[in-house]
Order: sequence, then structure tokens, then C-alpha cells
Amino acid sequence: MEIISNFIVFEGGDGSGTTTQMNMLCERLKNIKDFSFFPSFEPTDGQIGKIIRSALKKEAVLKPHTLALLFAADRNEHLEAKDGILARVERGEFVISDRYALSSLVYQGIECGDELPLFINSLFPAPEVTIFLDIDPKIALERMKDRKTLEIYEYHEFQEKVREKYHSLIRIYRGGGARVEIIDASQTPGEVADQVWSIVCALPIFKKK
Repeated sequence: MEIISNFIVFEGGDGSGTTTQMNMLCERLKNIKDFSFFPSFEPTDGQIGKIIRSALKKEAVLKPHTLALLFAADRNEHLEAKDGILARVERGEFVISDRYALSSLVYQGIECGDELPLFINSLFPAPEVTIFLDIDPKIALERMKDRKTLEIYEYHEFQEKVREKYHSLIRIYRGGGARVEIIDASQTPGEVADQVWSIVCALPIFKKK
């Protein structure tokens, strides 16, 4: 499996805290002198990503296979664009993403079966480290109870499937040579952030600082 150095990804079910942890990590990184990093996310804020977000918010109705194809197209732009992931790591930046290919294999795999998501995501390289924030869906959904609206995947039955599929795919990912670290996301954000930092600060890019 091809690996992209200096690229890490946060993964997890809805309500697991991927965005929170990425933001907290970025706050730590700001304190490192002359250290260049770039936070990102999927779906992206590009044109394809906007279509995906519209579907997730139930503003547009798309077939599961269509959504799977859009996620892959958005990811290709995220990776290959002029200021995409590959260009940034090649010029020495440290890139952090809130979700990447594993999310598609999980969510779209549940929605439309494994065959299409595996095929269209098979050529995407893996990050140097994937940090999976593991949480009981009941706890995660309780955290989201004050949201005005929920997206199409944010209900208990689906999130149970999400958690189960993440664990199944993580075993396969690890078997293929990818590094995946699992953190109990039911802890406080600060406790999770400390564990994230213990993983991140040990990466080779930080030994140069």
C-alpha cells in the first residue's frame, strides 16, 4: 500500500469529535516555530464537495452509487489539485485531514455495497497515520442532540453499522501496511487531544524540529 508521508487523517463516526480534535491539534501546532501545516477536510469546500454537502444535509437527493462516485471525485481533487495534499507534502507541509478514503469505504460501503467504493478508492494512497476516534454511537448521538438538523447518516442504527465496519476495515488496512491508531473518544476532548499529540509528535517530521 502506498503511503503519503507527513499526512495524517482523523476518522470516526458522526459525533466522535474528528473536527474538534483536528482543531485542537492545529492549536498545538501553531506554537511550533517555523512549522508549516495545513488543515483540511472531506467533503472539501470545492464545487464537488458542495454538491456532496447538499446531499448530506438532505437538500438534494442522490442515489447512493452517485454519492460514492462524487466522494471519490472530490477526493481526487483534494489529493491532486495544484494546492492539494500531494503538492503540499512535497513542499514540506504537514497536512491534516478530517476524513479521507476510509470514510468512503465505511459509509458508502454500507449504503451501496463494498464493490464500488473499493474499486474507485483503490488507487488513493494511505496517510502516514490514521487516527480513529472510537465511540459508542449512543454517546455520540447524545453529543449531537442540540444540533438543529441531522445529516442523512446521523441516526443510531446506521452509526452502529459505521462503528462495526470501521473496526472491520481497520484490520484490513493494518494488514496492508497502513498505520491506524485507535483512541477512545468517549473521554474528554482534552484527554483525547493529549493522546493524539503523543502519536503525532513522535512522527519523523517533528524529529527535525
